Amino acid sequence: MDLFSPHPPVDKKISAPLADRMRPRTLDEFVGQEHLLGEGRILRQAILAKQIPSMILWGPPGSGKTTLAHLIAQLTGEYFVSFSAVTSGVKEIKEVIAEARRQWSYNKQKTILFVDEIHRFNKAQQDAFLPHIEEGTIILIGATTENPSFEVISPLLSRTKVFVLNPLGEEEIVTILKRAFQDKEKGLGGYHLEISPEALEYIAHFSDGDARTALNTIEFAVFSIPPDGKNIRTLSVSQVQEAMQKKALLYDKSGEEHYNLISALHKSLRDSDPDGALYWLVRMLDAGEDPLYIARRMVRFASEDIGNADPQALQVAVSGFQTFQFVGSPEGELALVQVAVYLACAPKSNALYTAYGKAQEDVRKEGALPVPLHIRNAPTKLMKELGYGKEYKYAHNFSEAIVNQDHLPEKLRGRIYYRPTDRGREKEIKEQLDNWRKLKSNQEKK
Repeated sequence: MDLFSPHPPVDKKISAPLADRMRPRTLDEFVGQEHLLGEGRILRQAILAKQIPSMILWGPPGSGKTTLAHLIAQLTGEYFVSFSAVTSGVKEIKEVIAEARRQWSYNKQKTILFVDEIHRFNKAQQDAFLPHIEEGTIILIGATTENPSFEVISPLLSRTKVFVLNPLGEEEIVTILKRAFQDKEKGLGGYHLEISPEALEYIAHFSDGDARTALNTIEFAVFSIPPDGKNIRTLSVSQVQEAMQKKALLYDKSGEEHYNLISALHKSLRDSDPDGALYWLVRMLDAGEDPLYIARRMVRFASEDIGNADPQALQVAVSGFQTFQFVGSPEGELALVQVAVYLACAPKSNALYTAYGKAQEDVRKEGALPVPLHIRNAPTKLMKELGYGKEYKYAHNFSEAIVNQDHLPEKLRGRIYYRPTDRGREKEIKEQLDNWRKLKSNQEKK
């Protein structure tokens, strides 16, 4: 059997999971994504007119990407080929293109090529689609849970429409579950079932907008409960909880959600919100993020957003990092909680971060400016004869060890990079620097 061989007939009611059996057969049966498929909406109009563009369907798991692709092919009557980017490569793409040309030559039928998890294709594999989309040999429908801006090459993005699918709402999930209970042909309508509204709501809530998870959960729960004397299966919240076990949070440590969550943590810390910081920290830990990655980010935060407003913050962050290394999980996670709360509650200053950026800009713009002669080291006679260290003023020979002396290259003389804020310890540092500048100014007048 090859990619295009007809599959033997299958009794879906017996072999296929409930989520697969309950796929809608019409647009009216499709639940959710009203912004795309509601009356008068752009994608619905395109499907009804049978004018389908190549597209990328971007949305979370269970939002209907695969179902929509199958529905488009069914309603437009086009030849449909589906394969996964996980198991297919350029060789399979070439086979699809050859078959697509045969379908058009003999049947005048366009080919819809559905690529699940298209973000898993590398650049060369994605490039392989480009000429065939332009020629109209195939209509590409790619599905991805990842942000196409990061995972799909620009030339392919420019040749496709990106449609964003939203997570299903809890009411929509409940609607789908109720249909499954009532459908005697494809669903669970042939069984005598009783399920409380609370159990339905529990599944809908903890499915995180994923219809597939909701349907597979309810199917597993139903068949894990023996019928009573009247052949009735009764489903309670506790039984649903047992069937779901621990819910896997939506998270991909290399994808967009990873950056969304670390951004949420960072901004909660910066905005001095310990509750928000705690929530996002726990979300990442529960989803399986590397705790040391979070710890490293908080060490960076201590310098970038707190700095000398509270110099202790950096020590606390480093101690938290080392504590986790020493203790491990789960005990060490409490140290990360302590760090997050401390950083959120500390006074904030980005003066160090800003100073670093300005100094970096001058270094890159001006190049390797020479060190002023008076602050150069002069370990040899020749260096002394050349003026190295000449007229250097030794700070400890002056009042309060403050000396009026230039340390920047001549071209940058007078530059001020570090400007402390009026917050936390930096208020004291600012007053100290102001006093020192006055002392230096008085020395110059003398």
